[in-house]
Amino acid sequence: MRHSERMVNNATSGQPNRIFSKITVSVVVFSVICFLASRLSGPGQQGRWCSIVPPVLAIFLAFLTRRVILSLGVAFVVGSLLIQVPEAPLVVGSWFDGFQTAGVLAVGTITDPGNLKILAFIPPVFVMIELIIASGGFNGVILWLLKWVKGKKTAQAQTAILGILCFIDDYANAIIVGSMMQPITDRFGISREKLAFIVDATSAPISGLAVVSTWIAMEVGLFASVSTDLGFGRSGYSMFFDALAFRFYCFFMIMFVFVNIFSGRDFGPMKKAQDSAVNPNEDGGKFSLKVKGRAANALVPLGGFLLFHFTGLWFDGGGRAKLLDGRSFVSWSYWQDVIGNSHNSTVVLAFAALFGLILALLCGLISRSLQSRAIVRCFWNGLKRTLLPSCILLLAWSLKGCCDALETGAFLTELLAGRVSPFAYPAILFLVASITSFATGTSWGTMAILIPTAIPIAFALDGETYGLTTMISLGAVLDGAIFGDHCSPISDTTIISSMSSNCNLMQHVRTQLPYSLFVAVVAIACGYIPAVFGLAWIWSVLLAATVTIAAFAVPAMMKQPATPADDLRD
Repeated sequence: MRHSERMVNNATSGQPNRIFSKITVSVVVFSVICFLASRLSGPGQQGRWCSIVPPVLAIFLAFLTRRVILSLGVAFVVGSLLIQVPEAPLVVGSWFDGFQTAGVLAVGTITDPGNLKILAFIPPVFVMIELIIASGGFNGVILWLLKWVKGKKTAQAQTAILGILCFIDDYANAIIVGSMMQPITDRFGISREKLAFIVDATSAPISGLAVVSTWIAMEVGLFASVSTDLGFGRSGYSMFFDALAFRFYCFFMIMFVFVNIFSGRDFGPMKKAQDSAVNPNEDGGKFSLKVKGRAANALVPLGGFLLFHFTGLWFDGGGRAKLLDGRSFVSWSYWQDVIGNSHNSTVVLAFAALFGLILALLCGLISRSLQSRAIVRCFWNGLKRTLLPSCILLLAWSLKGCCDALETGAFLTELLAGRVSPFAYPAILFLVASITSFATGTSWGTMAILIPTAIPIAFALDGETYGLTTMISLGAVLDGAIFGDHCSPISDTTIISSMSSNCNLMQHVRTQLPYSLFVAVVAIACGYIPAVFGLAWIWSVLLAATVTIAAFAVPAMMKQPATPADDLRD
């Protein structure tokens, strides 16, 4: 038998063993968690431990199957059965009642007016993105910025800037920036691994932070639901702004990217990849891209989207009355109050997306860069892309309904409130979200599973008030989900970033992982832990910046010469 055939057979024979081991470990861990929950239950809690089964089952099924919709759906059905069946497990009628409960909860979720308002935002924003891409809007912005590319550092910096400018969607960000910048970064001797890292590091982190993006409906929807249940008295959007100052991993990752670029140094596997990259040509600045684009086709609809959105929030939140009271229009507290008092923020967001879609369509028609076939294709592709986030949101809301009926949040609160310190909880939550997202490859699924179950615990640790621990925990879940997704080889954004940069997937994961882990450690040490003790956000940022700059400024630590190897023109 030939060597290659033996390798194939060995790999094939080893695959069932790996699958069996994965299932066995998952079953054991799941059983241990349930056993500990039952044993640690206090007086009056016996039998309530099964309330943790739906969310824990969702996590483990997502890990085993890597299909978040299937995992959430199965967990939802199991949760519905647990509402009815334990009372009379041997009675057929109780099983029928359990499935009927699933149907009632699902219909209630789909027909809920608040949920429908959030879902109304998703289709127009995805169609708008497709129209902007097809009309060459993003290409035009990129071509305009590339005029300032002069060398190795500026090529990388422009890649990062473009990633920030394409804030509206992480998929579009990775596809557009990676494919457009690859010929430029190749010309200046920048490795494909480095390009993939910059693209990946400025896709999900930016979209997750943006106040208008394809992520915002997911984040605002989950926050609003928790606020209603726990009586926070705040809108989902105002909670998003409350958590924004505690999105340490995302902010620190963006800072890390620019420090890394302008230091001219790398470490770990990324340094080896950079050292083996092709040296830049002497005429590196003389190149042309065979693409066309009109920047106005992106700037006009996106600008209109933002202007409509903030204007709508200003009117709905009583911005004029606050100005008459002597408040400053440019102050952060002013806009926090305005957005916090907006009672129709999701409706404003949906109309803003529709307004942006109309502007994108008009720009494409006026510039004659969109034909009728292209318009139909954009609408079709945009509507197809709405299915995944819409399904995840609906299933997450339905699963939350099961957990509410089972009192999962109350059980976990009573179980952990006396055993977990409020000072350690946000950091622990960040790690749990990171592991879940890494194992499942989905940040959205992680948010959908953890926010409804973890935030009530933070609320209890805060003394039943919407305080500092709760707000930091909101940011910790979102950031942990993005960090795990950022590192995972089965993550869609990781895969798309490597594909658009024409980089081997596992090489991208291997070279990016040390950088992501470094930023995560800095986020915990300089962000989440100090913030719980009351350290101001600006001091956390300055502390993280000092640590990051020091890491690149010490040649011995990086095992690299002190002189940056970069194009002399930079």
